[in-house]
Amino acid sequence: MYLMGIDILAVREINRFLDITPVQHVQDYIRGLINLRGQTVTVFDLGVRLGLSARILTDNSHNIILKKDAVGLLVDCIGDVTEAEETEIELPPANVGKIEEKFVVGVVKLEDELLVILSAEKILETKK
Repeated sequence: MYLMGIDILAVREINRFLDITPVQHVQDYIRGLINLRGQTVTVFDLGVRLGLSARILTDNSHNIILKKDAVGLLVDCIGDVTEAEETEIELPPANVGKIEEKFVVGVVKLEDELLVILSAEKILETKK
């Protein structure tokens, strides 16, 4: 399991898993659509988008709704907000596990582990 983060300024809200309506003939990382208070939101499976496996839905699953483009990111669980100065964000190592490197902005060293910082902009790009 990876500890990942995204700039909180890119996040509109976080909510518990909502019913996702599957959509046919879309990219493999698009899990489907949700109705969020009358707004249709496209949900990306963050695992598939990053080149990992599909997320398995559990009671801890959440959607991170991004401010841009009415897109949600399906994630395994939500942790704490961690503050990091720009000077604390280091260049990503040569390999960050199996995560596609184009999505990684950098890493922050925490006490016991690394926090991989993801780029919301790159996740939303439709070109592969």
